[in-house]
Formats: sequence, C-alpha cells, structure tokens
Amino acid sequence: MENSKLTRLNKYLSEVGYCSRREADRLIDQGRVTINGKVPEMGIKVAVDDVVRVDGELIHQPKEKHVYLAFNKPVGIVCTTAQNEKDNIVDYINYPKRIFPIGRLDKPSEGLIFLTSDGDIVNKILRARNNHEKEYIVTVNKLINSQFIKRMSNGIPILDTVTRKCEVEQLSKYTFRIVLTQGLNRQIRRMCEYLGYEVVTLKRIRIMNVSLDVPVGKWRYLTENELKVINSDVEDSSKTEEASIIQTPTPKQRKTSRKESTRPRSKKRRER
Repeated sequence: MENSKLTRLNKYLSEVGYCSRREADRLIDQGRVTINGKVPEMGIKVAVDDVVRVDGELIHQPKEKHVYLAFNKPVGIVCTTAQNEKDNIVDYINYPKRIFPIGRLDKPSEGLIFLTSDGDIVNKILRARNNHEKEYIVTVNKLINSQFIKRMSNGIPILDTVTRKCEVEQLSKYTFRIVLTQGLNRQIRRMCEYLGYEVVTLKRIRIMNVSLDVPVGKWRYLTENELKVINSDVEDSSKTEEASIIQTPTPKQRKTSRKESTRPRSKKRRER
C-alpha cells in the first residue's frame, strides 16, 4: 500500500476521536492496542482496511474494499443500472455487490467497459478534460478512402462542437481503428454519419492502460498494476462539473482574437 494512504497509529486513534496522541502512545506502549489481532510496535502505520482494537474493543470498522471490473459488453446490453431496463448491464453481470458502469457503450456496440463500486474514480475518469484514451475498431458500410481517414482525424462538426483531433488508422477496406479522448454522445457513429457512412460494428478494445482480453459477455478484476496506473493517471483529475466542459470561444472572442493576430506590429518590433 502507498505511504500516502497510511496513518501513524497514534494519529489514527486521535483522528477517530478515541483519545489524544499522547494517550495513544501510552496505550500502545502498554500493549493494549492491536492491529489485525497483533500487538504493534511504536510508530507503526495503519491502512484503511486494518482492524484496530483497544482492550479488545473495535475502534473503527474498516472501510469496505471497492471492486473494479473489466467487462466485455455484448451487443444488446444497455449500460444502465435501471431495473426497468430488462437488458441492463448490472443484472447481466449479476455481481453480488452494488456496482455501476463507468461511462457508456451504445446498445448496438460491444467491447470493454469498467464497472466499480468506487464513485470517486468514476467521477475522475468521466471528466472530458482528462484526456483518457479510448480505442475502438469500427467497420462501416462503404469503402474507406484516405479522405475519410483525414477528415475523421482532424475533427468533425457534431452536437454544436467540433470533435478533437484524434488518431485514426485504416485496417482494411471497411474497417478502421480510432483513439478518442472525449466521450460525446454516439460520437463515432455521428462522425461517420456526417461523412455519409453508417457504422456496421463498433468494438471498444482499450480504455486508458487496460486492453480487452476477455471473451464477449465475460469479466475479470482489474489487476493491482492496472489500478495503480489508472489512479496515477487520474490523481490530478478534477471532480468538478466545470472540468467536463470544453471551453469554446464566443464569436466576439474569436473576432477579437483575429483582430489581435492581424494587428500591425509596432515600428520598433518591425525594425528588429
């Protein structure tokens, strides 16, 4: 466990309101405190999931461990927890603990999606400004050409905005790979529709550092290393609503910007 998630035992007893740090030191020195059933040494640190007792009395119930799942969503499953949706993702997985999906995949799409009981990490990952990569393999109904790849890469006007520039690679006559860093509603389908193409199949094969490696309809736990990288990547991610808004300059701001860019330089500057 990371040191940042550990607390000195005397400080811990003080923070949970049991006693002062000085009194805690006395109790520890007398061997009256146990961590996970063992008498600790002075100066030891406590993790959030440790069981701390004083004279056998439970001081604080350890926090429940969160679960993090990587699921290969089949076509037809809906990414919602709503019980009135008969094909909802939670009932399909039937995990014995309350979990919810991070983000969405359209009902006709398949592939990787995370599910968790950790609302904090959900908020961080979902914010549009965090630039977390999501990779897809897409098949369309018409032949792909270089112009299609170029236009998809450079941004498409949909939903009153222009999509961010992204990595797009042609894989075959009808199939391409695309890496997005934003999550507009039905983004890839709308981008293709704008160019006169229809998506036939869409499969997400990667989210951030986690690649799809389980059969359709199956799930696995995220590994400790995967979680470590994810937590590191989202450590500074904002959890505010403002962070999810992509700022677009107003017409007045754009006009001012153009004026400033075309404004003649001073005589001194020109003579340099």
